[in-house]
Amino acid sequence: MPGTSLSDSTVVISAKPVVLSAPGRGEDLQVRVSAPATGGDLPVVVFSHGFGWSMNGYAPLADFWAAQGFVVLQPTHLDSRTLGLPADDPRTPRIWRFRTEDLKRVLDGLDVLEASVPGLAGRVDRERVAVAGHSWGAQTAGTLLGARVLDLDGVPGEDMSDPRVKAGVLLAMAGLGDDLTPFAVEHLPFMRPSFDTMTTPALIVAGDRDDSALSTRGPDWFTDPYTYSPGNKSLLTLFGAEHSLGGIPGYEVAETTDESPARVALLQHLTTAYLRSALHSGDTGWKAAVIALEEDPDPLGKIESK
Repeated sequence: MPGTSLSDSTVVISAKPVVLSAPGRGEDLQVRVSAPATGGDLPVVVFSHGFGWSMNGYAPLADFWAAQGFVVLQPTHLDSRTLGLPADDPRTPRIWRFRTEDLKRVLDGLDVLEASVPGLAGRVDRERVAVAGHSWGAQTAGTLLGARVLDLDGVPGEDMSDPRVKAGVLLAMAGLGDDLTPFAVEHLPFMRPSFDTMTTPALIVAGDRDDSALSTRGPDWFTDPYTYSPGNKSLLTLFGAEHSLGGIPGYEVAETTDESPARVALLQHLTTAYLRSALHSGDTGWKAAVIALEEDPDPLGKIESK
């Protein structure tokens, strides 16, 4: 991969759980920290997991990014199956907000997180920070990029963007709330995003066979974050991909309906190239990766940018 300075065989060191105090949350925030054993000026990726997952998920992405020179921070959100919150827990209606606060708390706690991994102190570049997420985690990450949630009258809620975040990778992110199924309208009122102010640069990834039970539209619903957000954005559409995008939540997990090691490998390399170029202005790896995909005689996806 052009611009790659480390390799998949780079030794990665992880620490978990690193616990951050979280008053008012009901549970302290548990985070997994992964980083390459060597190298300095390491950029940061804060990753928000999909519904029910935890800091232990998404190894195909988290471990790969760390091997490629990123410090990867994975909080466990309150909806995680590892915590087992009952549906009638009073925090349930606000979990989407707690999720956003979790990501901000991770950024606030960088001192603690950096100190948790032996030898990591002093090697983190805090000026180069990105967020990433899958599914519900993509909506969570998107709020730090400037996306907002509309109320019942269509008025955008508060701005929860974070100036520390310079770029994002949004994987299988829900589209506009105009096309929700009755179940989603009743149970997931926060799934009414507005992308009008999501100005931070981002790569949006959608599968062209991702038919969501939450939307009355087809897979193009997942392209809304690209279509309706301003600024510097790219859209990667993966051919044949369903919601797990080939298997990014983990290896051989039950929810992967479209297992494809080749698709996951493409995602690993393209997201790495995007993050590196988005956080380092002189890096040309993303441009090279886009050209390589365009010239592939049997491509697994397509990229468009604006």
